[in-house]
Amino acid sequence: MDMFADLAFYLVAVVILVVILASAVKILREYERGVVFTLGRFTGVKGPGLILLIPYVQQMIRVDLRTRVLDVPSQDVISHDNVSVRVSAVIYFRVIDPEKSTIQVEDFMMATSQLAQTTLRSVLGKHDLDEMLAERDRLNLDIQEILDTQTDAWGIKVATVEIKHVDINESMIRAIARQAEAERERRAKVINAEGEQQAAAKLLEAAEILAKQPEAMQLRYLSTLNVIASEKTSTILFPFPMELGNLMAIKPK
Repeated sequence: MDMFADLAFYLVAVVILVVILASAVKILREYERGVVFTLGRFTGVKGPGLILLIPYVQQMIRVDLRTRVLDVPSQDVISHDNVSVRVSAVIYFRVIDPEKSTIQVEDFMMATSQLAQTTLRSVLGKHDLDEMLAERDRLNLDIQEILDTQTDAWGIKVATVEIKHVDINESMIRAIARQAEAERERRAKVINAEGEQQAAAKLLEAAEILAKQPEAMQLRYLSTLNVIASEKTSTILFPFPMELGNLMAIKPK
């Protein structure tokens, strides 16, 4: 019995020793850091590699330093021109200060997500729908700068913000299509008017030149007759200037 009791004692001692060693020895990967607390007080950031802790005196919280991807749920946004849209985005960020991300905020993932949602609504609400659709790069940069400034106190670096979708209801899509069609018609009319204006200016310039040289006008009539004569037409009525007839009636001496 004594032998079995001693064996049991040794087994218990080994188990306790293994448990103590398991709680005392930690291995951190290259992208991990350990925030160490001694009797509840922050005592430093360690890692990567082998970390030795005092069992039951020191505790360690692992922090992943890799870039994280956060999907921002679709948000209902009222644009500056009173158009209701649903906007979704994605955020790329990482922890750059493990101490702040552990001590200054309870759950930095949740905090960053909530802050991203409110910032997305706030920034996009200041812009018109056309700007949301055409100037996404600038809006992405504006949102990223605001988030990066506010999450700096949590030890978070927001690297990139990308607006994924801007969803518009069917009635607004039809209104935008009508607006685009009206804009194309307006541009066509403007281009046509500009062409008419340029043509009129050239005709006026040509008329002024011909008015200064009557002989040029007569030559122009003759050139036009030559062109018409080459056409296969039956009858042609063409106004003939009297000055040209008088000129042709003059016989050389």
